[in-house]
Amino acid sequence: MRGKVALVGSPSTGKSTIFNRIIGERKSIVSEEHGITRDRLYAEAEWLGETFTLIDTGGLEIVNAPFQKEIRAQVEYAIDEADVIIFLVDGKAGLTANDDYVRSLLFKVKKKVVLACNKIDDVDHMYRIYDFYSLGFGEPIAVSGAHGIGLGDLLDKVVKMLPKKSPKAYDNAITFTFIGRPNVGKSSLTNAVLGSDRVIVSNIEGTTRDAIDQPFKRDGINYVAIDTAGLKKRGKIYEAVDKYAALRAMDAIERASVVCLLVDASTGIYEQDKHVVGYAIEQNKPIVIVVNKWDLHSHEPDAQQKFTEELRILFKFVDYAPIVYLSAKNRSGLKNLFDAIDKCFEDSNKRVPTAILNEVVLNAQIMNQAPDFNGGRLKISYVSQVKAQPPTFIFFVNNPKFLHFSYERYIDNTIRRTFNLDYTPLKFVFKSKNKEVEK
Repeated sequence: MRGKVALVGSPSTGKSTIFNRIIGERKSIVSEEHGITRDRLYAEAEWLGETFTLIDTGGLEIVNAPFQKEIRAQVEYAIDEADVIIFLVDGKAGLTANDDYVRSLLFKVKKKVVLACNKIDDVDHMYRIYDFYSLGFGEPIAVSGAHGIGLGDLLDKVVKMLPKKSPKAYDNAITFTFIGRPNVGKSSLTNAVLGSDRVIVSNIEGTTRDAIDQPFKRDGINYVAIDTAGLKKRGKIYEAVDKYAALRAMDAIERASVVCLLVDASTGIYEQDKHVVGYAIEQNKPIVIVVNKWDLHSHEPDAQQKFTEELRILFKFVDYAPIVYLSAKNRSGLKNLFDAIDKCFEDSNKRVPTAILNEVVLNAQIMNQAPDFNGGRLKISYVSQVKAQPPTFIFFVNNPKFLHFSYERYIDNTIRRTFNLDYTPLKFVFKSKNKEVEK
C-alpha cells in the first residue's frame, strides 16, 4: 500500500462518481440529491500494480447548510491523513465561490494537490478547464467520471506523488462492525473505541449512511471498526439512499469477523432488533449484543439481570452471543466489549482435531442415542471440520432425514462444551451417499 489519497471539493462535483470509478465498484452513494456524502469513506484502489487507500469526502460549501460543520471536520481529518489530495471541480458549472473556499483550505496545508476538472465529456469541452488555472494548482486534468475519460492521466500523476511505501493497515486485524436500529449510538460508540471523533454524531436519525473502515490498535492488537447506517426492516426501505445504505451495511457484515448488535437501554428492546440481527445470522457471524446508554440504568437494583433475561428471551436463537453493558457517551465498559470481540474472533477461528472430534461425537452417541424419527434412527459414522469462520462440520450419517432438531441441538451443545466454542455460531452439514441436508 503506497499511501492515502483524498477526494476533496464542493458539493455535486462528482467526487463519489470518481471514487466508484477508481475502485471499480459502487461503494459510495451517487445521487442527484445535494450533499449525500457526509462521512469519510475508505476503499482500496489499484493503478498499474500500485495500491493505495482512496478517501471520499463530503462537499464543502460556504453557506451554513445542514451538517456542514460536521462535514468540514471530516474533510479536514481526510486532508490531514492524506498523502495526496485530488481537488475536484465541476467543468460544466464553471468556477464557483465554493471552489475558492476549498482552495483557501488547501493552501493552508502543505499537501500535494492534483487539480481535476470533472464532467469534460468530450474534446469540444476542453476549453472549460482554463478558468480553473486561477486556483493556483497548476494545469487541471480533464476527466469524466460518468464515462471514465481521463482517469488514467489523473491516476498516473497521483501515483507518482505517493510515498514509495506505506504499511498495510489491515494485516492480521480483527474486523468488527456495529449494527442496529437508527440512532442507537453506533457512531458514538465507534468514536469511543477509536478515541477520537472520526464519525459524524447527530441526534438526527440516519446521519451515517456510508460504511466506514477505521483501522486502529488497542493493547497491541490490530482492529478495523466499520461504522454503518442504521438498518431498517426490508419492507421499510423506501428511499434510494436508504436502500444503498442497507446494502453497504450488509456488505460490512459480510466483511466483518465479528458483528456487534447495539441495543438502546433508554428505549428498551424492539421487535425490530430481531430483524436487524437477522442480517448477521444469515452470514453465520459471531455476534456480541451491546447494550448502550447503560449509565442511565446502572443504579437501578437488579436492572442488569432483568434486562439480560429479557434479551435472552428475545434473542434465544443466538444464545451463544455474549452480552456487554456500556456507555458510549462516558466511554465506560469498553474493556468488556473488546474482551467479548476477542473471544468471538478466537472461537470463530478455532479448529478441532479430527480424531478428538470423532471420539467426542462417538461418546455422545453412546451416552445418548438419537431418537426414532421419520422411520429410522440417526447414526453418525464420521465427522470432520472443513473450515473456520464459523467452525463448519460435515457429519456422515446413515440417512440425514432421520435427524431430529433436538438431537442436533444435543450434538451442538456437546461440541461447544468440549471445545470451549461458546461465542460463535456452528454450522453443521449432514451428509449421506445420496443426499445431504444443511443445517
